Amino acid sequence: MQPIFQMAHKSGFVNIVGSPNVGKSTLMNRLVGEKLSIVTSKAQTTRHRILGIVNDEDHQIVFSDTPGVVNAAYKMHEIMMDYVNSSLKDADVLLFITDTQESEMNHKETLDKIKKLKVPVLCLINKIDLSNQEQLTERVLYWQEQLPNAVVFPVSALHNFNIDQVWERILELIPENPPYYDKEEISDRPMRFFVSEIIREKIFLHCQKEIPYSCQVEIEEYKEEGLLTRIRALIIVERDSQRGIIIGKGGEMLKRIGKEARIEMEKFTGTKVYLENYVKVDKDWRSTESKLKRYGY
Repeated sequence: MQPIFQMAHKSGFVNIVGSPNVGKSTLMNRLVGEKLSIVTSKAQTTRHRILGIVNDEDHQIVFSDTPGVVNAAYKMHEIMMDYVNSSLKDADVLLFITDTQESEMNHKETLDKIKKLKVPVLCLINKIDLSNQEQLTERVLYWQEQLPNAVVFPVSALHNFNIDQVWERILELIPENPPYYDKEEISDRPMRFFVSEIIREKIFLHCQKEIPYSCQVEIEEYKEEGLLTRIRALIIVERDSQRGIIIGKGGEMLKRIGKEARIEMEKFTGTKVYLENYVKVDKDWRSTESKLKRYGY
């Protein structure tokens, strides 16, 4: 991608990679200052590569949150890993995220690729608020041995601990480039994407087992009418039984998901939101390449 401005400036892609459930999305949102990536306690909530753009007079930093590194069980997982691999190739700085509970990375092939990178790598050990000094010291020593060329930062994304030091290091490391994006942009994704992610987050929060992982959310209508935004969303599942669970007895589950999503959408859009949710079965969509392409994977 060619820069769109020609001026003295520092700009770069800072890509975030790590195992599922180590707090990548919380870190991304903390660094960007906006909730762009959905956050739940369940693993594998991020499915796409999401850019968050931070600007000041002298810098433009394009953060890239990627799906958690997984061993592929579905065609969708293969596509998610393509996002991870592409982020390793185009990073100016790589943030490798682990946490105090992860004994080793669950995907050796990706770790080997990180070890061979020529760009600067920052290893962030997240969730130090859930650890003690002895455990943290052991983790720091382990990752210094695994990634001898990386700088290790113990952090707590949730409590904003040591994030300023990470920021300072990133500003030192990004190359001299003009901005890649307009200074007013905060992401490369449209509003439709973010409202669909808000709904998907609520499904993760309220539904158990396989249900959240089987869901895809499509925005069929998004209309801005002054201070009102009208949204019609389609929640796609793989089986009839999943459809029944999402709707719930008397429609209660769907109402709960819709109510919480609408409240968050109103904060995100700055408008009143009228939200309609529907549920549709599309069998085996996660394993069918043509369906995945239709849903934007």
